[in-house]
Amino acid sequence: MDKIPLSHARKVLSRTKLRSNPPHSGPNAKSSGTKGPGGAGRGGLRRDFRADVTASLVVFLIAVPLSVGIAVASGVPVELGLVTGVVGGLLTGLLPGSSLQVSGPAAGLTVLVYEAVREFGLTALGALVLTAGLLQIAMGLLRLGRWFRAISVSVVQGMLAGIGLVLMAGQIYAMADMRPPGSGPEKLAGIPDLIIDTLISTDALTAAAVGSGTIAVLVLWPRWRRGAQFVPAPLAAVALATSVVAGLNLPVARIEVNGLLDAVQPPGSADFARLGEMSVLGTVLAFALIASAETLFSAAAVDRLHEGPRTDYNKELIAQGAGNTVCGALGALPMTAVIVRSAANVQAGAKTKASRVLHGVWLLVFVTLVPWALEVIPVAALAGVLMHAGWKLLPFQDVVRLWREHRGEAVVLVVTTGAIVTTNLFEGVVIGLLMAVAKAAWETSHVHVEARTAEDGTVHVRVLGNANFLRLPRILDELEATLPHSGRGVELDLSGLRHMDHACRSALTAWAERNAGSRGPVATGHGPGSPPHAGSGPWSGQPAP
Repeated sequence: MDKIPLSHARKVLSRTKLRSNPPHSGPNAKSSGTKGPGGAGRGGLRRDFRADVTASLVVFLIAVPLSVGIAVASGVPVELGLVTGVVGGLLTGLLPGSSLQVSGPAAGLTVLVYEAVREFGLTALGALVLTAGLLQIAMGLLRLGRWFRAISVSVVQGMLAGIGLVLMAGQIYAMADMRPPGSGPEKLAGIPDLIIDTLISTDALTAAAVGSGTIAVLVLWPRWRRGAQFVPAPLAAVALATSVVAGLNLPVARIEVNGLLDAVQPPGSADFARLGEMSVLGTVLAFALIASAETLFSAAAVDRLHEGPRTDYNKELIAQGAGNTVCGALGALPMTAVIVRSAANVQAGAKTKASRVLHGVWLLVFVTLVPWALEVIPVAALAGVLMHAGWKLLPFQDVVRLWREHRGEAVVLVVTTGAIVTTNLFEGVVIGLLMAVAKAAWETSHVHVEARTAEDGTVHVRVLGNANFLRLPRILDELEATLPHSGRGVELDLSGLRHMDHACRSALTAWAERNAGSRGPVATGHGPGSPPHAGSGPWSGQPAP
């Protein structure tokens, strides 16, 4: 997900005055026409519609190169990326949930789609996406949308960083018109050989120059504010690269277009029969969870950019699920809400959901009437667009900030990123979530052991805080250090514990019983959830005197 500068957000807020509190229309109010929704007259509706048309064209111009590039990087026909954009506009755009958020194929799922197509085949993709969509609908109906906000931000940032690295590692080969290896580690390990092969090949150097020039335009174009207001940076970069390649007739690979009807391949019964395989179910779960998380995090970011209605997370999940169900039925790419298009939609002055629906209309017209226009686009230019998108997924500033303020969170982020690069997206996210849970358990299990020796030689030991299995070795070590040598005994008080899991309760009980025979009587005050125990002395639950 791309970051949105605060200064940009302020400009958007100053320009986008959505009618969250429509003007009151009492009996004495003058009417300039038929009232529309929210009390707006015909003049207001016309202004909103003009703004929505303008915004939809801006989003359309951004969506074309991104949708095509994501399809190429995913290893599927380019038309399928545009089909997902059409469904995201015409279907998901009409459904309730978010008013200004725009859906379509996203770079965040590119790696997972590529792996799924390589492992299960292109025809199976539709069954995977359709099932993931149904799962999203079920999660929305069960009102699970708000739970996605409980996912550790470090895990999400690590997930995006891992996706960015793997995406860049694959697209650097495409920039030289070469096929990338299969796995992430192989892509990274093959980069030195790629550099050598590129330097000794004129054609590869030419393609790499086209891709590098595309990246340069993407970086520099937004600095020309007047030009960026009319032409989005991705469109400008791809258009310039295409013009140079065509004008100089450079030996660079172009996109292959097969036609919309040939590209759309609905899944068959054999594809759905594979849903019983564990690897297939794991991919479906990864599609559903990652697409939902990326969508809802994008919604939270977009909501900060405008003053209109807030996103209903559960309805948005249902809308995304409906879109993915249709995309799966058409054999297209999975969709998520895309922060790049959504932010552009708000910044272009969109007022209602009509802008995102119209963007789907323009995509449909384009893919139906002028698909031949895609055949002149060089693959290296699209690879440059995705290289730039992957770079923006890397949270450099966040890692530095987290290392200074919360080193544990920084470790979770880095481990999640490394796990995704070395294994795959689903396993990497699971490892990150387990790391986050273990970190939270470790940080909340603060235990303090207090020991005091009475005049008669009895040692009074009190354990305070939260005791779980992660802190058990430390607790037992400190208890062993408090054992008296006089044989007078130990009084162990656990009433100061706010929480004690089964492992700690069993270990402390065993310690008390073991030392009752060798060191003298051991009295134990019971902790939370522990019934009185008669085997090792009186359980009073009272603090040690």
